[in-house]
This record gives sequence, structure tokens and C-alpha cells, in this order.
Amino acid sequence: MTGATGAIYGVRMLQVFQELTAWETHLVISSAGLVNLKYELDMDKATLYQLADVTHGINDIASCIASGSFNTEGVVVAPCSMKTLAAVAHGFGDNLISRSVDVALKERRKVVIMPRETPLNLAHIRNMAAATEMGAIIYPPMPAFYNRSDSLAAMVDEGVGRILAMYGVETDLFQEWRGLS
Repeated sequence: MTGATGAIYGVRMLQVFQELTAWETHLVISSAGLVNLKYELDMDKATLYQLADVTHGINDIASCIASGSFNTEGVVVAPCSMKTLAAVAHGFGDNLISRSVDVALKERRKVVIMPRETPLNLAHIRNMAAATEMGAIIYPPMPAFYNRSDSLAAMVDEGVGRILAMYGVETDLFQEWRGLS
């Protein structure tokens, strides 16, 4: 989790994983991410850390997730700031978030980046293109209005459910589109 707005996405993903005992979650949050967590959700670091199986400090480059020899299904950066996106796009592993993404990309593991910025400038777009060319999936949190979600929670669940489905995690958080009937 980084300093972009949208802390609710990372928190909700961790909440869903708590119910799925077959998965182990590793959490890293930036200092700006902690600010947004407090501002947007009135949640503190200790409460967030209770949602994850393992937590890591942002500067703990000796962490297990900083090495390709530690086997993971991949990385989700939700939300992803433009600063972190730029670090990923340019292979600048200056902290554990960008380093763990770099490791996942080099090991050809799935990486989903949920950038939260609008409007986008050309640097943002180029960084998204660079990350995509390296194998990352760019997943901006844009709700599908055809599902007629009736709440913010339902829109968040749809995004989280669709991202988790990319990793083979089955949930009931969203309805697959079946076409018009």
C-alpha cells in the first residue's frame, strides 16, 4: 500500500484474505500510505497490521519478499502512487515496495498495480506503459456501472474481486458479466 488515495482497496483485500486460510499475505505500507489510511479510513497502523499474516517495514530490503528465492504468487500494489509507479517503471528498487515488485517482475510472477491519480500526465502514462511492457497489469479502480452497484462498498468489492480472480482466488465479490439477456 502506498500514499495514493484508495487505502480502502488494500484494506478490503486483506479483509478478504483473512477468510481464505490457504493464502498467506505479506503487507508493506509506505509512510504516506499510513497518512492516507488514517485520513481516509480513520485506521491506525496496528489495526491494519492485524489484517495481514506477515508485515514488513518499508526499508527492510533484507526481507524475504525482497528475494526471488522466496516463492510468491505475485504482488498487488493497491493503491499505487505515481511515485511508486515511476520507481517500478524505471527499476528503482529504493524501498521494499518497489523492490518486491521488481523481484516479482524479474521472476515472471503476476504483478497488479492499482494506480490512483487523475488526471494523468504524460509521465504517468509512459510509466504505466513501461510497467505493462515489463509484465505488470495496470488496474485503475474504475467501477463497471453496468453492474449497477448500489454502494461504494460494492464498487470496491468488485475491483478487489476482479483483481483476486487474476490470481485464481475465488470470491463472491463480483458478478461475472454474462451478456445482455
